[in-house]
Amino acid sequence: MSSNVKGVFAHLDCLVNAIHNLKQAGYRDIKVAAPLPRHEIEELIYEGKPSPVRWWTLTGALLGGSGGFSLASLSSAVWPMTLPAGKPVVSIPPFIVITFECTVLIGGLMTLLGLLYHCRLPALNLEFELCDPRYTSDHFGLVLVGLSESDRSKAGDIIRDAGAVEVVDNVRKEAASG
Repeated sequence: MSSNVKGVFAHLDCLVNAIHNLKQAGYRDIKVAAPLPRHEIEELIYEGKPSPVRWWTLTGALLGGSGGFSLASLSSAVWPMTLPAGKPVVSIPPFIVITFECTVLIGGLMTLLGLLYHCRLPALNLEFELCDPRYTSDHFGLVLVGLSESDRSKAGDIIRDAGAVEVVDNVRKEAASG
């Protein structure tokens, strides 16, 4: 039967040491709750990998820019006005404004969608242990998910040695009913 181990930390340094020690011990499924975003936590959890949200932004910007230019040029081609002196129907300079605005709009909206997706918001299926009201004010939390019986005590010792204020072992079945 798998279980979770929760550690509550009063100081950021203790949490960072616990994450580092757990990573060295081979634990990878670590979930962290913090009252404020800290780059130290992000660097340890994601191991220096860049955010995947940037690909959402690039995709949205490319789609928005090409869509904006297509909208303007096709509208001009379908409903041409009388153009004096042989000016082109699809002229780039006046369409740059619409292209830019659509690039920014769709890129920003796709960034928001990517952020919501990768942050798993809204957090409807959050682990029971991460729903501690202390994490929204002044404490940091760490949860290891799906541990075996032998890993539970080893992980609990690592968390205690790092300076946790509280360490709780929860069997997943009990956490779901409580």
